[in-house]
Amino acid sequence: MPTLQPFLLLPEFVERPWGTRDLSLIYPHKTARRGGEFEQPVGEVWLTGDMCRVSTGPLAGRMLGEIAREFGRLLVGEAANAADEFPLLLKFLFPCEKLSVQVHPDDATAEKQGHRHGKSECWYVIAAGNGSQVALGLKQEVLTQGTWREEVRAAIQNGRLESLLNWLELHAGDLVNVPAGTVHSIGPGPVLLEVQQNSDITYRLYDYGRPRELHVTQGLAAIKEPCGAGKVERRTQTETYGNRAWLNQARHFLVEKFVVKSEAKIEALTEKSVKVLVGLEGCGIIDFPTGGSLTLAKGEVAVIPAAISGYKIRPQWALEYMSASLP
Repeated sequence: MPTLQPFLLLPEFVERPWGTRDLSLIYPHKTARRGGEFEQPVGEVWLTGDMCRVSTGPLAGRMLGEIAREFGRLLVGEAANAADEFPLLLKFLFPCEKLSVQVHPDDATAEKQGHRHGKSECWYVIAAGNGSQVALGLKQEVLTQGTWREEVRAAIQNGRLESLLNWLELHAGDLVNVPAGTVHSIGPGPVLLEVQQNSDITYRLYDYGRPRELHVTQGLAAIKEPCGAGKVERRTQTETYGNRAWLNQARHFLVEKFVVKSEAKIEALTEKSVKVLVGLEGCGIIDFPTGGSLTLAKGEVAVIPAAISGYKIRPQWALEYMSASLP
């Protein structure tokens, strides 16, 4: 068995009808313009999908899902529900049109339907154009009616579901928590980093006439109200190296943001979970107590096995990165 060391992953670019042909904010060397390397607009960039391949070390070329099955708890840690599955799915989202109005099932609902678990998620807003919005949950005046599910079904049929939703304006730096069971949508304009349970179960309730399957009955059954979705107030602590912000400490994930301007020793919040680091700005060298190092730059993703609880960073210039792990 190869030695399990921290490694970098290659992203997977996923074409979506609501996506963009300009990825330059995160990937200036990538183009999705007509005639470029992508035939259709890119909506999602999967950073820790099962198909993402390792680009460094003895595991180079192998897929993350395969590695999780081989190394189990050595990689994912005791905090993961399953030993043979990578627990966190991270993505960049580039919406240039409205996403479908959709809902994801919670763990209990998903398990009844034969899935391992549901899908809770959160979004960190990297950039937001004027008027960027997301929809989260149903308006209170809708919920006060005892027949709100019937009203939602009728609104889907009549093309007015958007009017029943709470719309929230986005700004760069926001963290939005979206528990499973929340009816939601994302409007055009923002660039988001999504952290979620490793599931892609999506029930589309309304899709603006796009020729894609809807899942109205399953979606209505999956809605949970009150949903508890919304912006999360960050807690930022000034450090000698820069600052550390706790963005979200939810049931299924811990999300932090670091700004490192000088050499730093970082201690993880937990020793029981794999850590995923995503570069947002700048560049830095990460040194590990087990030996070896990785260079993390904008748009790159590092996976640190659960057994490694801390690391050092030597920024080449100010490094901003997100860290996601399990509680």
